[in-house]
Amino acid sequence: MTIQEAIEARHSVRAYKEQPLAKEVVIELQKKIADLNGKGQLHMQLILNEPRAFKGVFAYGKFFGVNNYIVVAGQKSDDLDERVGYFGEQLVLFAQTLGLNTCWVGLSYTKIPGTYVLGDGEKIACYIAIGYGETQGVCHKIKTVEQVSNINDTTPLWFKKGVEAALLAPTAVNQQKFSFEYIGVKDGRHQVLAKKGFSMIGYTQMDVGIAKCHFEIGAGKENFEWA
Repeated sequence: MTIQEAIEARHSVRAYKEQPLAKEVVIELQKKIADLNGKGQLHMQLILNEPRAFKGVFAYGKFFGVNNYIVVAGQKSDDLDERVGYFGEQLVLFAQTLGLNTCWVGLSYTKIPGTYVLGDGEKIACYIAIGYGETQGVCHKIKTVEQVSNINDTTPLWFKKGVEAALLAPTAVNQQKFSFEYIGVKDGRHQVLAKKGFSMIGYTQMDVGIAKCHFEIGAGKENFEWA
């Protein structure tokens, strides 16, 4: 499965089989996590065979069989949430290519002491449930390209493909509070601006990071730069 295929196949899954992750899958995940932690200055940690985080009083949201998850943490900063979304979604899509299912989790978990490590100044931004899903999840209603961008007859085709890929990105309660604006060419490079909208639920900065990850894959990162 290619990353583009993973974008199309991946849906949020909340019910998982009682099946440990295969040894070779764990090795590949750990390698990818180490790479993304370095690139994104994050501290993502894979927690295996630990069922308590999604069984406590805060574990609402109909999660079942979650025994493996990723603790997504990093140094407190203004751009932490966007980096969490951008690099965390790269890990989520990679997991999909390995035959795994995932779900971004903002609140529905309990922090279990001793299962993770935080450095000075670090905070947990979210969890990501991971494992072999009971199902592959389901599609949700999405907005149109026109609703989340300034697409018109003059914008490049790659811009449309990028927005289409972004619309398949997971967002908190499927709110899709993001937009993309094609600005034009500056210094020989096409410019695109990604913007977050307002939401009472929050998580819009993280959602923008996730959407930007998808946009780059759909549009081709070589075709533009972020304004």
